Amino acid sequence: MSYMGSIALQGAVYAQLCTDPAVTALIGDAVYDAMPVTPPAGTYVSLGPEVVRPAGDQTGAGAEHEFVVSVLSGSDEDNGGFQAVKSAAAAVAASLEAGDLPLDEGHLAGLWFLRATARRAESGAGRRVDLTFRARVDLG
Repeated sequence: MSYMGSIALQGAVYAQLCTDPAVTALIGDAVYDAMPVTPPAGTYVSLGPEVVRPAGDQTGAGAEHEFVVSVLSGSDEDNGGFQAVKSAAAAVAASLEAGDLPLDEGHLAGLWFLRATARRAESGAGRRVDLTFRARVDLG
């Protein structure tokens, strides 16, 4: 197993979401790898947890990455409804599924949408959609 592809994959996901016109039309530049101290106003995207499993074979090292991208709304959103976060979540999913993400290290063999969970944020005022993806990164 190799965890080396994790940094490259995270960087590629971040770059894709920051430059995708459909995503930026909905959230502007509000894509966060590390959340600011004060949660942003409006709808924003946060890169979340990741689980990595070995997936190497005879041709070389590789890993399967299961990662979460969250789309959240602040408590100041209009009536706290789901429309804004679901629209942004759909744009995020389309962007990642359609993009051929170039990695600084290794090769992205595939990226698949696994599931989405929509719910009220912990405070109850905002909304969130957690999108889970699986990626295969080959390093050999």
